[in-house]
Amino acid sequence: MTNGTAYFYVVSAVNAAGESANSSQVTATPVAATADVTITINPTQTKPISPYIYGINFYSGVTGAPPQLTFDRAGGNRWTAYNWETNASNAGSDYLYENDDYLSSSTVPAEAVRVFIAGDQSSGLASLMTVQLQGLVSADESGPVSVTSPPDLSRFKTVVDQKSTVSSAPFTITPPTTDANVYMDEFVWALDQKFSGQGIFGANPAHPTFVSLDNEPELWNSTHLEIQGPNPVTSDAYIAKTITMTEALKTQFPNMIIFGPVHYGFQGIYNWQGELSATPTGNNWFPDKYLTAISAASATFGKPLVDVYDFHWYAEEYDSDGTRSLDLTSTTLTAAQVQLIVQSPRNLWDPTFNDTLTNSNPWIYQELGNTPINLLGRLQSKINSEFPGMKISMTEYESGGWNHIAGTIAQADNLGIFGAQGVFAANFWPPNGTYSYALAGFRVFRDFDGAGANFGDTSLQSASSNVANVVVYASSDTTAPGRIVFVAINRSTSSQVTAITGQSLTGTAQLYQITAASAQNQTQVAPVSIGTMPVIGSTLTLTLPALSVTTIEVN
Repeated sequence: MTNGTAYFYVVSAVNAAGESANSSQVTATPVAATADVTITINPTQTKPISPYIYGINFYSGVTGAPPQLTFDRAGGNRWTAYNWETNASNAGSDYLYENDDYLSSSTVPAEAVRVFIAGDQSSGLASLMTVQLQGLVSADESGPVSVTSPPDLSRFKTVVDQKSTVSSAPFTITPPTTDANVYMDEFVWALDQKFSGQGIFGANPAHPTFVSLDNEPELWNSTHLEIQGPNPVTSDAYIAKTITMTEALKTQFPNMIIFGPVHYGFQGIYNWQGELSATPTGNNWFPDKYLTAISAASATFGKPLVDVYDFHWYAEEYDSDGTRSLDLTSTTLTAAQVQLIVQSPRNLWDPTFNDTLTNSNPWIYQELGNTPINLLGRLQSKINSEFPGMKISMTEYESGGWNHIAGTIAQADNLGIFGAQGVFAANFWPPNGTYSYALAGFRVFRDFDGAGANFGDTSLQSASSNVANVVVYASSDTTAPGRIVFVAINRSTSSQVTAITGQSLTGTAQLYQITAASAQNQTQVAPVSIGTMPVIGSTLTLTLPALSVTTIEVN
């Protein structure tokens, strides 16, 4: 039926006595339900969706990882003191400040990283490996290291960015392990040799390997007391380290894509963990200092030295009892806790969002002078002004609600935001315990029909008349003209009649949906088909159940 068009019907009845005469003619004119929310699509405003936003950390170790993920990361505190020559490492405060063989018991140089990349290649994933920027790496696998007066230099070796600055010896894939140094340009060269002919650091590999500049440097003096000591690395020293390292790496591989500075969270971004006198609207945040310095050094070098501005984002949202959303692991949550989780992704992009409505400890909002966080928007503005062309990534993030439909909604919202905002790469950090509901957020976009169907590769601009209740992400597909895929999120506790308008549609809509009820008896939470509907014209109206995510594929 078409809204507003009159349809004419006659009725007859049949029984053992035969068929009755036709009834008098009657008419029925369908009337469109009044929309609770209107979604306006502007198909002329598009941007490519990076394939690397559908990523995770530790892909091979994640039980039930969706099969259509695209990007894997080997990062975290364990990699800061990794010695590629021997595979020794030290997790710092994460585990006893111990030098050990946790990453690999092999004595083959770089085997811990080679195995990681090879696994990703066979699974069709891009990889993000870590180079060691702090300056010291494990010299042995002999257990705990003293932190009484760190660093104990008898237990560590010195990182040298460019081998030729201290040695005339050529690169080798089997470096001697009796000298005092470990060379970073030789490290990446050796890995490239192990994947000969694939060009993993080149311009157009099938599944690229990107490079991360260590991990959460603002916290080295606490997470890696054994090598950093009690004094934090200053922002000046960190930027100088970055320039020296990236020049060495890009001299070896000019097309290598490098991620930095790999912040641990907001305070690192804002004021380098308290070192800088940042102000909410000023050009005095750490990114301002960093981007300006990297831009100048890149101009001198002749190529961008850092390609992707990387940070970690663990939602700073707290319920009325002071429990952080990341710790809300129950299968049952209060209505307030649900809204705490499902609204939290708006901190990344929404310039109108005030999280004091749900958050009992909105300290970031308060530190920003009681203004919306809008973190991606703020960072993008600084990049546009100070180093245009640099991309953005989030290589660790979590929102919470691991065993509840709220977690599915938040994760789906995160992925939609990454595509709509032009984020280059993102890696979900798997929490402890179970989190099938969060992984389901990936399945809304990847393999949503169980037969390999994915969200499109081009984002269409979308605006909601009530973003607190409903948001819809829209995509087209360069490989299939006319194919449109929507992901519709209802984060309210009531059903919402939603009109999606502005995009010309024709054909059949296939609908796949996750609700609390559909997920309840699933071991692996995933969308279920709820049928089809014919579509034609520029408006699609449907009712979204309370607390649900619906993928709509039109072709």
